[in-house]
Amino acid sequence: MTDAKHWVAGARPRTLPAAVAPVLAGTAVAHAASGAVWWKALLALVVSLALQVAVNYANDYSDGIRGTDDDRVGPMRLVGSGTATPQAVKRAAYLAFAVAGVAGLVLAATTAWWLVAVGALSIVAAWFYTGGEKPYGYLGLGEVMVFVFFGLVAVIGTTYVQTESFELPALYAGCGIGALACAILVVNNLRDIPTDEVAGKRTLAVRLGDERTRGLYALLVLAAAVAIGAVAVSTQWLAVLGLVFLVPAVRALRTVLGGATGRDLVPVLQQTGVAEILWALGVAVGLA
Repeated sequence: MTDAKHWVAGARPRTLPAAVAPVLAGTAVAHAASGAVWWKALLALVVSLALQVAVNYANDYSDGIRGTDDDRVGPMRLVGSGTATPQAVKRAAYLAFAVAGVAGLVLAATTAWWLVAVGALSIVAAWFYTGGEKPYGYLGLGEVMVFVFFGLVAVIGTTYVQTESFELPALYAGCGIGALACAILVVNNLRDIPTDEVAGKRTLAVRLGDERTRGLYALLVLAAAVAIGAVAVSTQWLAVLGLVFLVPAVRALRTVLGGATGRDLVPVLQQTGVAEILWALGVAVGLA
């Protein structure tokens, strides 16, 4: 029988900073532009967290039924480990998608109805990352999805529902958050190159190879730092406080460029997640 601790583990709580960071950054930009609308910020946070959990359960289900999680180095998967049935995990994913959908509908009804299309596209993108007959995550496009939806869409959308205007700093912040969200996925896929190759999962890391994937990680960290400069120039120079993200990011970068493999890369996932939340928190403090 699957108990609560297994479902919590399956939701992968360590990935949740990647859902909090874009809402925090987007709200900070909204605050600097015309003032934050806190109840809308909270609803945006519900949407972001629910989508992150839904993606985690959906990936667990889709990878599990394909057998790509049978020999896994990273965190436990519910289906792959046999802890929960595929149908139960699929229902959990649908429930999380429903929570995101309801919160998103409230935001759309109080802001602009075209946001429903954005929300629907986000859910479709989340499911077909590893779902369907030809999941795009298996084709090396996962990083593109993460950058667009957990970076640009999440940050710009959070700002828009509060200001009802498109703010240029939100674009810059979306690029910075998106770069670090991508970096998390890059490390995850770098760790899984050996098993993904066997399973026929052609992630971007598999396509690039070990060395170039490590270089991509370094490039994404650099892009996140540059984005802070852009936010600072376009709004308030104190946004450079976001550079505090480099404390954990540099530690992670040393590990990645040092050639760590397998389980030795697991701490880098946490360090990169901490870097992302510090990026958003530092920028938020600066803009406040």
